[in-house]
Amino acid sequence: MSTYEHLIVGAGIIGLTTAFELTRRGVDPRQIALVDPAPASGATNVAGGMLAPAAEVQYRQEPLYPLMLESAALYPSLIADLPGDETGYRTESTFVVAADRADATHLRELTEHQHAHGMTVDRLTLRQARTQEPGLSPQLAGVVEIPGDHQVNPRMFAAALLRELQSRGVTLVREKAHALRWEGDRCVGVDNLRGDTVYACNGLGASALGLPLNLRPVRGDMLRLAGRMPVGRVVRAFVEDRPVYIIPRTDGTIAVGATSREDARERPAVDGVYTLLRDAIRVVPALEDCELVEALVGNRPGTPDDLPYLGLRGENLVISTGYFRHGILLAALGARVGADLGLGRETAVDISACDPARHES
Repeated sequence: MSTYEHLIVGAGIIGLTTAFELTRRGVDPRQIALVDPAPASGATNVAGGMLAPAAEVQYRQEPLYPLMLESAALYPSLIADLPGDETGYRTESTFVVAADRADATHLRELTEHQHAHGMTVDRLTLRQARTQEPGLSPQLAGVVEIPGDHQVNPRMFAAALLRELQSRGVTLVREKAHALRWEGDRCVGVDNLRGDTVYACNGLGASALGLPLNLRPVRGDMLRLAGRMPVGRVVRAFVEDRPVYIIPRTDGTIAVGATSREDARERPAVDGVYTLLRDAIRVVPALEDCELVEALVGNRPGTPDDLPYLGLRGENLVISTGYFRHGILLAALGARVGADLGLGRETAVDISACDPARHES
């Protein structure tokens, strides 16, 4: 039976960044194992990758904002520690636009909410916006610019992390984890693997390990286009109150997303794909000349309050899941906190709102 100091279940973006953070803290990579039958896949493979704490803030979700802001601030050093690997990290500002007058009212209210929380959001005239991004529709009803909202390419980022971890000697166990093993209040491993500290970072699969977590799958349709790049930064939009985002990638593709649905359709939904394309073309008309390369659907692990489950269970089980729409953005913070907990250190950020036991009856 193989034994490791740090046994991480799940090699999506949360598990990968947690393993990488442990190596950054000086943990011997040979004492780290990742357990996942298909690393760097799942929701990570379909994610948008926007590092957007300001644009992502929502009414009545104030506990999320400081976590998102802290995590976004950790990304530059995290990316810098991936030597020579391409991650698709880009630091152009983000535009948020409104398609019609009602959307402009929504955008204005959101901007006021952002300003009230100390976020830097600048209003632009349409002429100013189109001077920077001529591909924007001349019919838009409002534009704001968010200098601090950036992006990373989740596929490239996850692949870079996986390559680096394997090159350092981290063990990759390409198997599905079925059950945690306990001895009293200590989790001693999963299946036939033992771990001094165990991490549940496997998204929706955490519930299947026997953990009493209130997780639900929230599906999101995502499109990948190819063609002449019509914009040079992330453009987020409200179109008749529907959100859509357009993300130009360093690999020459354009991501368009994303729907949010809780239904039984496991493949991309026709109505979702149609609406995404229609709304994106309304915002950036030249997109109609692109090719549709891929239509995907991801299952994101949602919780009742949209906050992740992040904390200890028992003496040594670190739970880090339930990141819903913010998995890429919150990965850097989740990795830092997860490593703190796994190494028995105090966390530098208040995670009390993310207590994994908060929804237990």
